[in-house]
Amino acid sequence: MPSYTAPLADYRFILNDVLDLQSYGDLPGFADATPDMVDAILDGAARLAEDVLQPLNHSGDQEGCTRNADGSVTTPKGFKEAYRQFTDGGWGALTSDPDYGGQGLPNVLGSCFSEMVSAANMAFVMYPGLSHGAYSAIHVHGSQAQRDTYLPNIVSGAWTGTMNLTEPHCGTDLGLMRTRAEPQADGSYRISGTKIFISAGEHDLAENIIHLVLAKIAGPDTPAGIKGVSLFIVPKYLVNADGTLGARNGVSCGSLEHKMGIHANATCVLNYDGATGYLIGEAHKGMRAMFTMMNEARLGVAVQGLSQSVAAYQNAVAYAKDRLQGRSLTGPKFPDKPADPIIVHPDIRRVLMNIKAFNEGARAFMLWTSLHGDLAHKAKDETAREASEDLMGLLTPVLKGYLTDKGFANAVDAQQVYGGHGYIAEWGAEQFVRDARIAMIYEGANGIQALDLVGRKLAANGGRAVFAWFRILDDFIAANQDDAALAPFVAGLRSVRGQLEDGTTWLMNNSLSNFDNAGAASMDYLYLFGLCGLAYAWALMAKAAAPKAASDEFCAAKLVTGRYFVERMLPDAAAHLAKLKTGAGPVMALAAEAF
Repeated sequence: MPSYTAPLADYRFILNDVLDLQSYGDLPGFADATPDMVDAILDGAARLAEDVLQPLNHSGDQEGCTRNADGSVTTPKGFKEAYRQFTDGGWGALTSDPDYGGQGLPNVLGSCFSEMVSAANMAFVMYPGLSHGAYSAIHVHGSQAQRDTYLPNIVSGAWTGTMNLTEPHCGTDLGLMRTRAEPQADGSYRISGTKIFISAGEHDLAENIIHLVLAKIAGPDTPAGIKGVSLFIVPKYLVNADGTLGARNGVSCGSLEHKMGIHANATCVLNYDGATGYLIGEAHKGMRAMFTMMNEARLGVAVQGLSQSVAAYQNAVAYAKDRLQGRSLTGPKFPDKPADPIIVHPDIRRVLMNIKAFNEGARAFMLWTSLHGDLAHKAKDETAREASEDLMGLLTPVLKGYLTDKGFANAVDAQQVYGGHGYIAEWGAEQFVRDARIAMIYEGANGIQALDLVGRKLAANGGRAVFAWFRILDDFIAANQDDAALAPFVAGLRSVRGQLEDGTTWLMNNSLSNFDNAGAASMDYLYLFGLCGLAYAWALMAKAAAPKAASDEFCAAKLVTGRYFVERMLPDAAAHLAKLKTGAGPVMALAAEAF
């Protein structure tokens, strides 16, 4: 059976040695993140992930969720008790506003927690995970009355949250939605329509579910298309003036989706039949509010991609060290055994090193970006906050697209290590593949992330964010170019930085003349950007590890893994650059009838 061990040493190395978390102690929330507090949170999260959530991952996948005759949904055995432990431990409140019962700790610490619990049980974590997105949307865009009504219960976990965008006939193109909101005399709305693919849309873990629903207000003043979309709070149970729960609202689970993976999460078709809803934010400005939730969700999905890669890797390593098959090409390494463990074979090593180098680089890149998410809100001056917000906007599609694509590919490669056993459910490898697959699709399919990157994020504010990114890289290169210990990392970073700039310039020069050039190049550009981000993360880690490598096995291994990334994985950047510069010609040349 599969297992999971939280990579606590790596979290501590990144937080303390790479990011120097304690240097931000004068900012709100960071003062409470003392070394002792951080250690306690990491240790507690590891126990929750390893001892409570991971043992339910396989059984929950096998059992799945059940829709009952009355439309209610029962989650797999053990999930209710695990959720109680999750809420009793205050884990859902980790990074939330103390004014509403949260602990107010930095999001970068929350990202460590998210990776651990998602690696242990991705389907379970989606129940409380979406709640934080709902919390964020209400916290930023809701009225004070709405914040007071909903946030304390969402933060405590007594209530969970969802996001309702997709309809049977429209996904990415939300301007086509048909869900309608009829204004009522008391200021509320009657919501009618059908939403699909709603994660955690109905379940038995919490006493109420707060749905955030996109809909169009009925009436002649509603603009056409996406400009006419508004966002509404639609609770499963209406909330009385005194905060107690009232009548059941007009929203029900019509069915559960039968899907490839994350079987233990209830993915619902939700029917709204005149349900009472409350406008959040301004009318016809729903996407502005929903994007607060979606951007957070996209970073969470990026962590999911990484987490499944990590879980698949750990189990593949254990199998490779135990499975005896053949002899080493250079002679027996375990002559006392009938065969050598397969980890002695170069191709198995190649697979495992690819995944290991990705996992550690992606983790550092994600946490570096999460830190900027904190600084976007908490840095002392407006210029610093603006710079971090720019980076978050630029890097969100990169992280979501690159980490989930590679996370799935790594899960497949890890499955290959098992040979035929990887195809058998009891080993768990095939579940990691199935669960990882959805991360490439939901919260904006990865092709859409690439289009968002090249079509919106590069040009935003005259390219301010991407030019700032290049300056960050240039500053590191200039400061460390004479450090012999960092020479391969600086050289690799310099090379991929030049390739990314070349690709960026090509897009700027060729996209306006033919928009298809941007579309055809977008995915290779996103991959090139992802490799550049990991190269920077590895350079940062090498700088922190090099002074200790002679006497510290962890740091020595870090440098070996980083050099593997530079020498064996970073060269892929050249291929992505070459492909993106071919533009739309080869992609669009074949007539549609010829497919």
